Amino acid sequence: AISGNPSFVKSPTATALAAGRAPNPKVSPTSRNEASRMAAAETDEKMAYPADGHRCWDAERLRTSKLVAEQVATTLGATPTITATTDRTEAVKGADFVITMIQVGGYRPSTVVDFEIPAKYGLQQTIADTLGIGGIMRALRTIPVLLDLAADMERGCPDALHINYSNPMAMNCWALNRGSDIKTVGLCHSVPLTARDLCEDIGVPLDEVRYQVAGINHMAFFLKLEHLGADLYPKLRDYHASGASPGRAHSGGVTLPDAVRYEVMRRTGHFVTESSEHFSEYVPWFIKRDRPDLIDRFGIPINEYPRRCEEQIAGWERLRADLENGSAPPEVHRSVEYGSSIINAMQTGEPTVIYGNVANDSIIDNLPHGCTVEVPCLVDGNGIQPTRVGPIPPHLAALMQTNVNVQSLAVEAVLTGNREHVYHAAMLDPHTAAELDLDQIWAMVDEMLDAHGDLIPPALRR
Repeated sequence: AISGNPSFVKSPTATALAAGRAPNPKVSPTSRNEASRMAAAETDEKMAYPADGHRCWDAERLRTSKLVAEQVATTLGATPTITATTDRTEAVKGADFVITMIQVGGYRPSTVVDFEIPAKYGLQQTIADTLGIGGIMRALRTIPVLLDLAADMERGCPDALHINYSNPMAMNCWALNRGSDIKTVGLCHSVPLTARDLCEDIGVPLDEVRYQVAGINHMAFFLKLEHLGADLYPKLRDYHASGASPGRAHSGGVTLPDAVRYEVMRRTGHFVTESSEHFSEYVPWFIKRDRPDLIDRFGIPINEYPRRCEEQIAGWERLRADLENGSAPPEVHRSVEYGSSIINAMQTGEPTVIYGNVANDSIIDNLPHGCTVEVPCLVDGNGIQPTRVGPIPPHLAALMQTNVNVQSLAVEAVLTGNREHVYHAAMLDPHTAAELDLDQIWAMVDEMLDAHGDLIPPALRR
């Protein structure tokens, strides 16, 4: 299965690529190497809202996407029918699966706006794609595009499964579950990658480890972590107490410390799934403009996402030429991404277990009904079947609730067209509220909404 912007899988052996309404697609075979990860870098194009029918301006990237898909098929010795179209309505007709990986507004202008304007007010960010003022603005830009796609699916493939990889994951999925009848599951690789990291830290074979994770996207916790039936948390605590400081490799040869997550484990008793640079901006404790000592102590990379975007965009431009002239054929291998496993399980009936983002329908007792939760799910010919978790530790639920509050208000703003809820979401964001007063928050929201212009739904503009 090949995902474009978005992609539509019409059968186990036939795949159609389509450019959707959102610009700057992420091109990503569900099993891929560093080459295709480079292809996920955002471009600088801007799309007005609403777009021209069901069209996308990035036909050039669509052409490259099709080429990469064909090369992947050739490498695997597969013979799918691969078609590319800029007509989303036509593309979704009869689809069994629709995969979205979009960044509405791209790196320029939108990501730059999401970092530069808050910085004027003294609000520092690291990634800004999930929560905080950056996550809120990304939700305002992305949710309408996903809802338009869902409307096309309701007409053209009402029984299809929508697989979403786009952030802000929890807000996007919550809005889709409220605003559409299309079945949606949100996917993130943070659970399997964190399990791998922890096993490497303490020298335990990953294939001998069993775990249970539950919570919300980017703030789910390992409730159980066992090696051959033995609890691994004592080993993790000893590892941290020894002064060990693991580094995590990122794009561009950069290694970042994981000190924030280990500190949170020390304080809460559980390890969180998303990286330290992400998690540091979901809480009020680590990024403070008058505490540079905290930034240094925990190695928090302020403005990390713009650095990654710049590096990946440059890398993709170099790689695209190699892909197009055939000098860099992709090496294809299965990754930890769940998308292809879901499609295989649903088409063949062969069961698998994933961690999916789904609506909280009596899954986690002490989180709000309907919010997006990340939990283990059985997948087979019957589709996505979330596992009931029950109550999670109360202090973890309370911490998650601080993020759920922001998510709910951002979703409410888009679905109701009530601009006031954008201010309310920013007011209740833990990091924003710890740094700015109410006048500053109001002024910052106004300036950002104005700067994003036509990418913001009309009802939320001034």
